[in-house]
Amino acid sequence: MPRKAHIESLADSHAAPGGAAAVDRALTLLAVFRQGDQSLSLAELASRTQLYKSTVLRLLASLEHARLIQRLEDGSYGLGSEVARLNAVYAASFSLDRVVLPVLRALVAATRESAAYHVAQGDARLCLYRVDSPQPIRDHIQAGDVLPLARGTGGRVLMAFGAKPAGTLTARDKNLYARIREQGYFSATGDRLAGVAGISAPVFKADGSLAAALTLTMPAERYDERHVKKVLEAARALSTQLGMTPAPP
Repeated sequence: MPRKAHIESLADSHAAPGGAAAVDRALTLLAVFRQGDQSLSLAELASRTQLYKSTVLRLLASLEHARLIQRLEDGSYGLGSEVARLNAVYAASFSLDRVVLPVLRALVAATRESAAYHVAQGDARLCLYRVDSPQPIRDHIQAGDVLPLARGTGGRVLMAFGAKPAGTLTARDKNLYARIREQGYFSATGDRLAGVAGISAPVFKADGSLAAALTLTMPAERYDERHVKKVLEAARALSTQLGMTPAPP
């Protein structure tokens, strides 16, 4: 009988509930390819997945047969032509609102506050999507509104993670944006409007560049620190759906 691995494999630690272990492991071999990887050796695939080389070889045989993996002349492995075909099919059918709006609605349902998706637009930011709080007292931003880039938690997050404003940043702003990058989100009260609190986190594209800021807003008296975790989870979920590979555990 094969020995039980001393270290849990990546597939086992992230197994699909009710799924097939062999499929989880095969898909993990595809998932460990990162931006910039042209090919990976057998040893690298085994190391990144924490699977035995013998197991990796069996899985690679199936993936090669499906053209999801190809074996190169130097013995290393790269992504196969079927990945490109599937990517083209996905890109042709991709609709951002079908990705963003369900996440915003779920965040509103979990917090009963308003959620929005902001993108940088020159020296300003555009509220691209918005789902309102069911509570009567709330801020009244709408999808399509243009807001300051250097005010409000959404604008601050866009600035901290990549948006380039006109003019020179003050030392105070530089310190603020460094802190936002370090903690991965920004929360504040009255940064754009008195009496309005916000929590924002960055959403990233597949290549790791900034896509947007996910923002939760509420009256200052309803601010709840527990919402920070929900905003971060929603932003990570959106980043994953936009193609960014989650960091390994």
